[in-house]
Amino acid sequence: MQLQITHETCYDYAPAVTIAQHMAYLQPLNTPRQQLLGHSLQISPEPAELTATEDVYGNTRHFFSLQSAHTQLRVSARSVVATQPPPPADSAITCEQLRERFRYSAGQAYDAAAEFVFASPHAPRHAEFAAYARSSLTGSAPVLLAARELMQRIHSDFVYESQSTHVNTPALAALEQRKGVCQDFAHIMIACLRSHGLSARYVSGYMLTQPAPGQPRLRGSDASHAWVSVYLPDLPGPGAAWCWYDFDPTNNRDGWATPGEDYVTLALGRDFADVSPIRGVIHGGATHTLSVGVTVEPAEMFGTMRQSQSQSQSQSSNNP
Repeated sequence: MQLQITHETCYDYAPAVTIAQHMAYLQPLNTPRQQLLGHSLQISPEPAELTATEDVYGNTRHFFSLQSAHTQLRVSARSVVATQPPPPADSAITCEQLRERFRYSAGQAYDAAAEFVFASPHAPRHAEFAAYARSSLTGSAPVLLAARELMQRIHSDFVYESQSTHVNTPALAALEQRKGVCQDFAHIMIACLRSHGLSARYVSGYMLTQPAPGQPRLRGSDASHAWVSVYLPDLPGPGAAWCWYDFDPTNNRDGWATPGEDYVTLALGRDFADVSPIRGVIHGGATHTLSVGVTVEPAEMFGTMRQSQSQSQSQSSNNP
């Protein structure tokens, strides 16, 4: 499936911002199940500097600085990706076996996935997470089945409610109130898994805005979305990139209905703090309003997009 993503972000400031520096994570990843076919990033006002680099997790991040006064910032990211559904999962490794893989012992080979066992700012270790997940993550249970049950419980026990939390709401608070949005559901599931010594990472991305005929509209499909990726080292596939399996507790999707070709992976990290779409530092702008719009649709206009990118690059190369 080819999908076109349009991600529009607009900040309005009062009074004007005089200088600003921002970091954007708005370019989808290339993965074994996803190919980036095209990407463009438009910023207004035009930045004094714009550079792209790769972070430690392989995500592309764009740094840009604005050095003139402005009362509005608009960032428009357009991408086209080709996605495919993941193959059926076949993993027998148990929770105890995976925990043992990450326990330190002399001479044991290093596994890069161990980094995602440790606590992070938005997914801390806490007894409450361990207690909530204990009935699912028993030692003898296969990790695939245990994580699936945990995902289903979160989906069933928690209420999806917009505006019930904000970006800095602690995962523990969301656990206690039993409601939140996709970011909260992802952080809670990650914190539960890590509290039991399992490796899990945060995935930011998108979903098809309008589902196929007869399919339900998914929660979070009109905005950026978040879900969880769990490490399963015995999954079949060439290389470590295939050893991660996705779970979406917000929409109860995995396994036979796994996040598949209607999902687009934007970036991977320990939690939201690693991959927030746009963050930065500004001077001025004591108050601001933010509006964000996301559309994911079949990429019928891919050819037009490529032509537009080519024209834009040509004009840029002709400018002094």
